[in-house]
Amino acid sequence: MTTPDAYTFDDDRTRVDRDVVWGFLGTDAYWGRWRDRGTVLAQLDGAWRVVAAYDRSDGAMVGYARAVSDGVAIAYLADVFVVPAHRGRGVGHGLVRTMVDEGPGARFRWMLHTADAHPVYAAFGFRPPDGTMLERPATLG
Repeated sequence: MTTPDAYTFDDDRTRVDRDVVWGFLGTDAYWGRWRDRGTVLAQLDGAWRVVAAYDRSDGAMVGYARAVSDGVAIAYLADVFVVPAHRGRGVGHGLVRTMVDEGPGARFRWMLHTADAHPVYAAFGFRPPDGTMLERPATLG
């Protein structure tokens, strides 16, 4: 059993393996397969902050998260993923903890969309929106 200590969490965007990001988001991410490589990399480059997880044994990038923010009070968490071979080992929790609780946005109002990872985010205080939240869905196409 691998423990979270077997991973390093880092917000140095120059260290992010862009091929891993595109490889996952371009083929496995149910939430954004409409994007092409250029769009995914532009989102990485334009992000307020990115956090990646690296396997300490070989330095390979095994997880990723990005955030969009005004840098003052509000942030949106996006594109959180862990490659399949490293799931179930605390990597997802480490990514969210590093991004949300340990970074410059620790006191922000955070938002996200997810169809399948509610328990991961609930552990960090995420819950259904209150009556003050509205959303205009994207009109892609």
